[in-house]
Amino acid sequence: MAVLAAAVPTGAAGQAVPRAPDGTPDLSGIWQAVNSAAWNILPHTAEPGVPAGLGVVDGNDMPYTPAAAATQRDNYANRATRDPETKCWLPGVPRATYMGLPFQIVQTPAQISILYEYAHTLRNVFMNSPHPRGPIEFWMGDSRGRWDGDTLVVDVVHFNDQTWFDRAGHHHSELLHVVERYTPTSRDHMNYEVTIEDPKVFTRPWKMSMPLYRRLDSNMQLLDYECTAFDEAFRSGPAEQR
Repeated sequence: MAVLAAAVPTGAAGQAVPRAPDGTPDLSGIWQAVNSAAWNILPHTAEPGVPAGLGVVDGNDMPYTPAAAATQRDNYANRATRDPETKCWLPGVPRATYMGLPFQIVQTPAQISILYEYAHTLRNVFMNSPHPRGPIEFWMGDSRGRWDGDTLVVDVVHFNDQTWFDRAGHHHSELLHVVERYTPTSRDHMNYEVTIEDPKVFTRPWKMSMPLYRRLDSNMQLLDYECTAFDEAFRSGPAEQR
C-alpha cells in the first residue's frame, strides 16, 4: 500500500489518506459502522433487544407514499418473522454496510470487492463500466463504480424487492436505485453517504449518512458467520414472540 507522505492531504486526525499506485485513495482494509441503524434508520427509543438511536436519515423523514407507509407499519408489527434477515436472506444494499458487523474492502483499479461478515456475503463493484441491460433482480443489486476526486461513487440498480433497510420494516421495491459515496477523511475514517430513489415506494429521493471506522485490532479478520433462520426472534424480537 503506497503512501505519498509529502503530497497527499490529511484528515482531521492528521493521518494521511492511503493512496493506491494509481493515486486514488486506497480503501482496502476492514471497516465497520458503529450505530444503531441496523435496528431502525430513523430515531427510535430503546426497547427489549433494541438500543436507542438518533437515526441516520437526513431530516429524519422517510417520504413514503401512503400505501408504502402502511406496508412499513405492518412490517414493523410483524418484524420478528417477516424481516428478511431472520430468514438468512442476503441483506441488500445499503443495509449490509451498517448491520453491526465488519466488512472488508479489497481494491484493484478494475474492481473493488466488499466482503461482509454477515452470511459470507460478497459484493463486487465493477469500475468504469455500464450496468447490464435489465430487467434483472439481484439480492445485492448490480454495482458500478467511479472516482469523483477522492470519493468512490457506486451506482447500484437491478434489485429484487425482498430486502429491507433495517429491522423496523423500512422497505423498497425492485425499482430501488442506490448511489453510495465513500469519502475517506483520514487513514482510519470515511464518510458514507447514500441517496435512495424508488418511485414505487417513495415520493422523492432521500439520503442517509454515517461515518465508517477502520478496525485497528492487530489480529482483526472476518469471522465465520453462519446464519440460523428465525433466531433473531428469540434474541431481539418483541417479548411476546420470544
